[in-house]
Amino acid sequence: MLEQMGIAAKAASYKLALLSSREKNRVLEKIADYLEAQSHEILLANEQDLLEARRNGLSEAMLDRLALNPARLKGIADDVRQVCKLADPVGQVIDGGLLDSGLRIERRRVPLGVIGVIYEARPNVTVDVASLCLKTGNAAILRGGKETWRTNAATVKVIQQALEECGLPAGAVQAIESPERELVNQMLRMDKYIDMLIPRGGAGLHKLCREQSTIPVITGGIGVCHILVDESAEIEPALKVIVNAKTQRPSTCNTVETLLVHQDIAATFLPALSKQMAESGVTLHADEQALALLKSGPAKVEAVKAEQYDDEFLSLDLNVKIVADLDAAIDHIRQHGTQHSDAILTRTLRNAERFINEVDSSAVYVNASTRFTDGGQFGLGAEVAVSTQKLHARGPMGLEALTTYKWIGFGDNTVRA
Repeated sequence: MLEQMGIAAKAASYKLALLSSREKNRVLEKIADYLEAQSHEILLANEQDLLEARRNGLSEAMLDRLALNPARLKGIADDVRQVCKLADPVGQVIDGGLLDSGLRIERRRVPLGVIGVIYEARPNVTVDVASLCLKTGNAAILRGGKETWRTNAATVKVIQQALEECGLPAGAVQAIESPERELVNQMLRMDKYIDMLIPRGGAGLHKLCREQSTIPVITGGIGVCHILVDESAEIEPALKVIVNAKTQRPSTCNTVETLLVHQDIAATFLPALSKQMAESGVTLHADEQALALLKSGPAKVEAVKAEQYDDEFLSLDLNVKIVADLDAAIDHIRQHGTQHSDAILTRTLRNAERFINEVDSSAVYVNASTRFTDGGQFGLGAEVAVSTQKLHARGPMGLEALTTYKWIGFGDNTVRA
């Protein structure tokens, strides 16, 4: 089965690579229209997935990731329309010039070919990946989690219908519907057909892909994100940012999981934090120093376990640790962070500059929420993933991250001396 999917995807990628921006946008517009026109079938499939997920005891965070409703589905369709408005990077000349030999050289963006994506209970990923791949002339093979197989199948059916109506092969976007784990292992060895693999899931999936894949892998999406409140931070503005970073949508990878508080501000800041977190329904997990300042406050608080500093809670839980200075905060982030998104709340320019330069994450913020690490928020349109590695892409992966380049030389019967 996978061999046939790979053959179909590779053949489709050759056709997609030749499409103009106008032709690609026409397909995307039709996909967006069909997602809304056929929303009933997709939402019905999603309801069935949700029922089974609840029976299987999935957490509230995972159920939230899985759930679709008319508003979310319209948002997904609008994201596809937004991709239509973005500049097509394919064919863009990156650089070049005339060489002494008389050869005119240029470096031009081209599609990668076939993108494989393995992801869990995020049905929006199906559409995000498909739209970004089609915009950049890439075919896609998708393997969603077993929790979403009905939703993914219904969504891909709509996408394939739009492709065929535009005269393009359905093999341009395919989904592995079977939940068999062995198929993932087979997919990891399809280097004959898949040019880049993107796992979007937990640490176990990333480890499996790094160790077993014969295809280049881009990992990311695990966010143990930090916010440092330094000694110069203003309490009310800082609380506003923390509430947004923790509660706006707790189940996402750019949600803050650990709050680091400078010891000089802790005695005044932590009581205010307790009041705010109680109102927001957040449970605090505090180190020994912080616990002493928080236990008399209204927020639910308990002693932090050492391993929780490495946890991606994806829920209304927040670690709180008091640090002696900026050096201690940076050391903690280096030890426990996942190079996703980290922020400092400060009114000191020197501290801001040090944090920017010394925290080696894909996105670093000064006086802003970590929730901004998102392709749409960065103006990239929908993202295929957030990469926390340094090659070949980093941070939210938009259109350019789904291209490579080729060198092109133009001569006039030019030969090397």
